[in-house]
Amino acid sequence: MSTTRGPISQFIERNYLHFNAAALVDAAKGYETHLLEGGKMMVTLAGAMSTAELGISLAEMIRQGKIDIISCTGANLEEDIMNLVAHSHYKRVPNYRDLSPQDEWDLLENHYNRVTDTCIPEEEAFRRLQKHIHKIWKDADDNGERYFPHEYMYKILLNGELEQYYEIDPKNSWMLAAAERNLPIVVPGWEDSTMGNIFASYVIKGEIKATTMKSGIEYMAWLADWYPKNSGGKGIGFFQIGGGIAGDFPICVVPMLYQDMEMENIPFWSYFCQISDSTTSYGSYSGAVPNEKITWGKLDIDTPKFIVESDATIVAPLIFAWILKQ
Repeated sequence: MSTTRGPISQFIERNYLHFNAAALVDAAKGYETHLLEGGKMMVTLAGAMSTAELGISLAEMIRQGKIDIISCTGANLEEDIMNLVAHSHYKRVPNYRDLSPQDEWDLLENHYNRVTDTCIPEEEAFRRLQKHIHKIWKDADDNGERYFPHEYMYKILLNGELEQYYEIDPKNSWMLAAAERNLPIVVPGWEDSTMGNIFASYVIKGEIKATTMKSGIEYMAWLADWYPKNSGGKGIGFFQIGGGIAGDFPICVVPMLYQDMEMENIPFWSYFCQISDSTTSYGSYSGAVPNEKITWGKLDIDTPKFIVESDATIVAPLIFAWILKQ
């Protein structure tokens, strides 16, 4: 056991010896080896990882250069910023399993939207962000400019408008860390998010053109340019938290380049790990074991492959702690 590591790493190395616990350690060591050998890493965020405050560990991973690109859902893109500006207004409901339909209705009436045990406050989170982001969207629209969803978020974080509302230590916001590094992000299916819905409402009302927001196809075209430029040497690893579009969209860039662009020398992803609790037999992408991805031209036969079938809110911070030697 390495004595240069902090107590979290020492604990998991001493105790996590079997089953999903051992898979966690193996995946963490594989991630670390990939970076030490000069590889780059994509991290994908599904679910409600931002509301789970993954930023506490993810932001430090970004600052220390342990992540080179992120793919996330629109919800994860916005909910980290919402937590940044409205944290004290969030409401935790530890007994959420006991809530009746009337209890749920009462939360709605009080402008709380529930994510498992955590309720996001509509006014302080959604509307506060909407008020400021609308101006940035409208300015771009008026000037005939077009940007990606994450680029608009970067603009609002970097111009300082939201600092008046900060309610957590800014070092715990992964979006702020990403903006400061200008970290590449792809956000497939961004329209499936609260800010996406709000943007759509302005389009429907004729206030903003839909084309002011760059599209998912344009994200794929951008990624198709970025991947070959960054896949030399050890290549690019793929660390997938959850499943769904955040993972499926970017991993497909490799078979697309090989099969559809006929770039026969394009490298496969050179490391793969997924944290998931999905069941394999249901036919879902989220539940697919890594070897299935070989048949889709995403992973090579000898790509290091790990799957941790557990709760990502528990597992991801521990793996990040290992990478950060905490």
